[in-house]
Amino acid sequence: MFDNLSDRLGGIFDGLKRRGALKESDVTEALREVRVALLEADVALPVVKDFVAAVKKKAIGHDVLKSVTPGQQVVKIVNDEMVAMLGDGATALNTVGVPPVVYLMVGLQGSGKTTTSAKIAKRLTEKENKKVMMASLDVRRPAAQEQLKILGEQVGVKTLPIIAGQMPTDIARRAIEASKLQGFDVLILDTAGRLHVDQSLMAEVVAVRDISQPTETLLVADSLTGQDAVNVAKEFDVQVGITGVALTRMDGDGRGGAALSMRAVTGKPIKLAGTGEKMDALEDFHPERVASRILGMGDVVSLVEKAAETIEQADAEKMAKKMAKGQFDLNDLRSQLQQMSKMGGLKGVLGMLPGMGKMKSAMNQSGVDDKVFKRQEAIISSMTKLERIKPQVINASRKKRIAAGSGTSVPEVNKLLKMHMQMAKMMKKMSKMGKGGRMPTMPGMGGMPGGLPPGFDKLLS
Repeated sequence: MFDNLSDRLGGIFDGLKRRGALKESDVTEALREVRVALLEADVALPVVKDFVAAVKKKAIGHDVLKSVTPGQQVVKIVNDEMVAMLGDGATALNTVGVPPVVYLMVGLQGSGKTTTSAKIAKRLTEKENKKVMMASLDVRRPAAQEQLKILGEQVGVKTLPIIAGQMPTDIARRAIEASKLQGFDVLILDTAGRLHVDQSLMAEVVAVRDISQPTETLLVADSLTGQDAVNVAKEFDVQVGITGVALTRMDGDGRGGAALSMRAVTGKPIKLAGTGEKMDALEDFHPERVASRILGMGDVVSLVEKAAETIEQADAEKMAKKMAKGQFDLNDLRSQLQQMSKMGGLKGVLGMLPGMGKMKSAMNQSGVDDKVFKRQEAIISSMTKLERIKPQVINASRKKRIAAGSGTSVPEVNKLLKMHMQMAKMMKKMSKMGKGGRMPTMPGMGGMPGGLPPGFDKLLS
């Protein structure tokens, strides 16, 4: 997400930084372009006006225009104001209270409430060791209650048994009683949604809220729905009173203006961001990190955190020992490719590295995507154990067999072997550097946080 906005802003700020000395008219012109870029990204007009006014007030000051690097100073001001617009710091879910602590999930139909409920339940169970129960109050959408039950089974979280014909308020009362009797720490109530805000929807949610007295009332909003998501947020906050927002589909290719507007419009923090369909694709929302990504400054902190979550310590130590000896076979390459996939693929990793916007553009133009990794994994999986350990034994007939077995072509097999050879050479050089006391600090990680394979840029050739 934010790729289009990031590209637009990157071009504007590159122009400012190249100019050296700046006049007030230069800043005004740049901010006019920033205003257009934000509006085209679906950021709400009042939010854009306030944002641009705040930036302009600080950016045309004497200290900025007469500084050694005025362009950089303007970018810093924009970054600071964007962080302020998104919220000051991450805001965690509140789990403090007399059990069961109730989370009320609200929002429009199709926004992702049910899936987000299951993701939160999984997160609380695994990371905070909470005993969680989920209950579906959606009696209108066909199979909505069954959907939550299935998701509960997938993530290992108990759901309230379904009793046909009960009203949402009755289900809420039964869920609260059951969770109290069975000693649950958290109860997640998944309410019904509508295609649009109407009074019957609000009356139902308010009735459930009054019964359950929730600690958290989370508005689940689709970040790709633009201005409508902002209007929905205002309506829910006025009538129900939300404590925070969970944005879904933050991994999409949309313009993402809803994410930038939501905090400013409601005054309530964005607490969570859904970044994919998998049950563990849910992240804390860090305003400063999102602002850095939008402005092309990367997000190395999140990258390192993601690496720490996905890298097995034993595997990392084993890889480090091999690389210290200058060893790197095709099994090692496959593990690096799998690591990249776990971390969100090549584009996901590049999006968190500073100054990688142009590399992402080159990938898009060349048609390279994360399917390349799957094909390369398939090629390696079609090899014998001997071929993976000693690639030099792979001759023309073996290449044909490997290509047929993996559903690829001989040129693709050749390209993979060439990439492996280049990476293996690099590992040998690194091992020699290590003998002189200059071994890179993250062996096995390809010199970058999170296991980005060295030579990955060869994918673009």
